[in-house]
Amino acid sequence: MVTKDDIIQKAHDLGFEDVGFTSADPFDSQRKILAERHREYAWTKAGGLDLDAGTDPKNILPEARSIIVLMEVYFRKAFPRRMEPFFGRCYLDDDRMTKDGLAIRIKAFRSYLMENGIASKVPFNIPHRLAAGRAGMGTFGKNCLFYSNKVARKSSWVLPVAFVVDAEFEPGVPTLEVGCPDWCRNACLTACPTGALQGPRKIDPRRCISFLTYFGRGLTPLELREPMGLWIYGCDRCQNVCPRNAPWLSAALEPNEKAAEKAPYFDPVKLLHMDRKYFEERIWPHMFYMSSEDIWRWKMNVARAMGNSTDEGYVPELILAFGEDGDERVRGMIAWALGRIGGRAARKALEGFRASSAGVVMEEVERALSV
Repeated sequence: MVTKDDIIQKAHDLGFEDVGFTSADPFDSQRKILAERHREYAWTKAGGLDLDAGTDPKNILPEARSIIVLMEVYFRKAFPRRMEPFFGRCYLDDDRMTKDGLAIRIKAFRSYLMENGIASKVPFNIPHRLAAGRAGMGTFGKNCLFYSNKVARKSSWVLPVAFVVDAEFEPGVPTLEVGCPDWCRNACLTACPTGALQGPRKIDPRRCISFLTYFGRGLTPLELREPMGLWIYGCDRCQNVCPRNAPWLSAALEPNEKAAEKAPYFDPVKLLHMDRKYFEERIWPHMFYMSSEDIWRWKMNVARAMGNSTDEGYVPELILAFGEDGDERVRGMIAWALGRIGGRAARKALEGFRASSAGVVMEEVERALSV
């Protein structure tokens, strides 16, 4: 019979940097949170993500007896500087569609378990971070993220991967507390521009910049546009300011060549003008939360980021895109972005847009001209 030591060695051989074990008992505390914050999380079930079902491992694997958690460092190598201001780091080397990295290692680990008579599931809806905490692999941050107690200099740049298995292993000692130092002065809560972090370990996901970039509905509300800054897809704001992450951010990391190869395709100008073919071939395989039907949201996010950059070099591209795109959400944000950047060329373009605008686009044009 395979032992815990055998499993730990295999996980390390496959490149996982820490391994933990916990029971397959229900996550009652998470179920309670979901019930108490029903309004904040109602969108998950509507989108096909049943978080409540994931609080009981036996809903995933009826014979569940334990959970094995493997710790992946997703920020193991340095990402291109041209991408980091616009995209959350956890998406810059995401192979859930391409299946050419982490997915291969997860499959190899599951094969190892199966060869040793252990059935496993890797559910998308189980509370992975809570499983890692219950396995004693680290603590939580006030920003709701999980901080390793061993790898990546004890930072939050980690992804716990939970395997529900039908074999029983001795569980680790839970470490479910918040591990933030008193002197941090709530840096992450204070730095969250949209007020999504409403207290230690309490978040309204509907106000989170990451959520807004890929699940937000309609034209981004005016009061959120400037706070969302340059983020196009995802956000690392609360992690970038966290003192617990400073040691890893100061590390000399070798470049992530895989991310560097695709960086040119994610240039904001190319994203602003992309067509469906470009999106499906170059963008969606790497950042897939939005389908080709939602290209408008990508372009709206890009226009907003360009506006917040206040870079006049983007003005000609925004003007061109206004004429290319018929979606009022994109055109409305382009008008806002031109007003945010300002300058003679932007104002002249906005005045010219009046003749071809109506409804919400006209409102945005007039607002931009009034700045």
